[in-house]
Amino acid sequence: MGQRTVVLDCSGLAAADAEQLEGIASLCLRLKRRGLVLRLTNASDELLALIEFAGLGPVLGVEAGGEAEEREDPGGVQEERQLGDQAP
Repeated sequence: MGQRTVVLDCSGLAAADAEQLEGIASLCLRLKRRGLVLRLTNASDELLALIEFAGLGPVLGVEAGGEAEEREDPGGVQEERQLGDQAP
């Protein structure tokens, strides 16, 4: 079963600033503590640039020059197996 994702539509955000970035990062942290993943949609180029500038791209699942995307947690390796298969 994959991680549950919360989608934040950023289209209603005005000009990107540090306060908005802090709120998004705080929300991301709170969700992560509950086993959820934050995914941004409709983020402006300005907001994406601010996220990258702050070094929060990997944390928020944002790639330079692109939209936010859902990512797997880099903390572990996941292997697909059939139910009943023995672990190696």
